[in-house]
Amino acid sequence: MDFWSQFWQILWWTLWFTLFIAYLWALFAIITDIFRDRRLNGWFKALWLLFLLFFPFLAALIYLIARGRGMAERNMRTMEAQKAATDQYIRDVATTSAADEIAKAKTMLDSGAITPAEYEALKAQALGGNRQTSTPASPAGQASTPAGQP
Repeated sequence: MDFWSQFWQILWWTLWFTLFIAYLWALFAIITDIFRDRRLNGWFKALWLLFLLFFPFLAALIYLIARGRGMAERNMRTMEAQKAATDQYIRDVATTSAADEIAKAKTMLDSGAITPAEYEALKAQALGGNRQTSTPASPAGQASTPAGQP
C-alpha cells in the first residue's frame, strides 16, 4: 500500500466513525425525549422504542421530522427549569443574613481575633449603617499597621 491509499482509508474511517458517533448521540437524544414527553402514551413510547430497535435509521429520521419541534421545546423547558433551580440555589447559598454576619463577628470577638471597635464596625456594616471596611486584624488580635510604623 502506498501513502495515499492509507491516507484516504484513514480519512474515510474517520468520517464514518464521526457519523456513527453523531447517530448514537441523536439516538440517545431521541430515547431521552421519548421518556421525557409526558403527553405521549406508554404504548406509543413502546412502539417508538420497538421501531427504533428494528429500523433505527429510518425511525430516527421519522422521529426527528415528526416530533423535532416538540423535542426542542421540551429540551428548552428542561434547561430553563435547571437554570432557575441553579440560580435559586446560588441565591440561597450566596446570601447570608445580618444575624449570621453579626454572629460570625461575635465569634471572632470572643476568640480575640478582632477588637470591640472592629466588632461594632462589622455589626454596623451587617445592619447596613456603615459601609466602611474595618482595619484587618492580625492573628494576635492586634490591628495590623503598615511596615515601619509603630
